[in-house]
Amino acid sequence: AAMEVPLSHGLASRAAALATAYLCYRRGSPGRGLALRSLRRARRQDISDVGHKYYLELELEDVLDKDSTVNCTAEVLYHLGNKNIAPDVQFTLEGELKNTDEADNIFYNRIKSLEKELVAENIPDSHGNVPPEMEPIHLLAWVASGYVIWQNSTENTKFQLAQIKHVKQVKRSDEYLEFDYMILLHDMVSQEIIPWQMTVLWHPQHGVQVTQDSRQPKHESG
Repeated sequence: AAMEVPLSHGLASRAAALATAYLCYRRGSPGRGLALRSLRRARRQDISDVGHKYYLELELEDVLDKDSTVNCTAEVLYHLGNKNIAPDVQFTLEGELKNTDEADNIFYNRIKSLEKELVAENIPDSHGNVPPEMEPIHLLAWVASGYVIWQNSTENTKFQLAQIKHVKQVKRSDEYLEFDYMILLHDMVSQEIIPWQMTVLWHPQHGVQVTQDSRQPKHESG
């Protein structure tokens, strides 16, 4: 049987953060990032020889439009022992997310029409500001980092995207956009800031793909 987990408990908030990251990866775009607004309920079940399964009820909000919310149920299974298996996440959205086709296409066409490949760094800046023209680049990193977070999460981590250190567009001959990101992930549990490289493909019709990602050695900032 699944036991209730107090919503204030670290286990509940870590599972909810993972579910949100996964959802963002599956349903986000340069026009839409999803964030956890509230965790309504959490239950945890120990499945012997398999792992720990969480049943969650979440409310998510659109990063760009905080009034746009959607309820969601999710199941997260953390596998026992083996650190190399990503948790299983399943979700059901209740209701519709806001359509972002127009915003996505505007961004796509803007990048496609650039004469020189886009390069940017430090998004958001040290004051937490994201220039409006960089918001889609930021949201794309938010969505792609959802994949990295999902693949690398355990019951003892709670990752979130802290910053894009550097992003560089990569020229392609096909219709995809490709970006090479160096991001900083913040583990809220250990308070570690982890540099992570990820190569991201995106097309409005085909969504986001992370084709390559790797944890980077930390540089001591002094």
